[in-house]
Amino acid sequence: MDHPDHLPRLPAACYRGTAWVHWTITLHDRRTGWLDDSMHQFFRELLLHAGARYHLHCPAYCLMPDHAHVLWMGIAPHSDQLLAMRFFRRHWNSRLKPPQFKLQPQSHDRVLRQPECQQDSFEDTVLYIRQNPERAGLVKSWQDWCYGGTIVPRYPDVPIFPAAEFWGRFWKLHQGEVRRYHDSPENRRPNDGCEEKR
Repeated sequence: MDHPDHLPRLPAACYRGTAWVHWTITLHDRRTGWLDDSMHQFFRELLLHAGARYHLHCPAYCLMPDHAHVLWMGIAPHSDQLLAMRFFRRHWNSRLKPPQFKLQPQSHDRVLRQPECQQDSFEDTVLYIRQNPERAGLVKSWQDWCYGGTIVPRYPDVPIFPAAEFWGRFWKLHQGEVRRYHDSPENRRPNDGCEEKR
């Protein structure tokens, strides 16, 4: 049964395949005090498992004192971000050790539309996520914030900055993985009807 306070979502098809989605996951009552190096390491490992299991790349994530941002990009026809987020939230909630800390009942999401998927616009979205601590006054420069990064399964050496080096490597890896999955006959699947809405 749906939670009465849940926000409406787009059709499930819009979160599958090569969808790009910006997720915001907030702590219940915006509680603080849970964020430390150990939790960050667990968060990274969980992103890696979710990415490998559901075929997702994460060009940017950022942990803030009372919430987190995750940007996921599907790379395969069978990628499913709703299932991935359900998996992610279940395991993160277990580590948070309720009732002192737990996640709000629903994550907020923004499925990126076609104009937002253009390279310049998308790179602006990534920078926006990374600059959250700077805008909040937690650090002078977002590069100094130690609770953010990128997760590309099978490629642990993707640099976060300088930007030119990051994007040069990331786009090459991402496009290569998408081609690898979509060129495989057993992975081909008809368009689910959401792509044209992006």
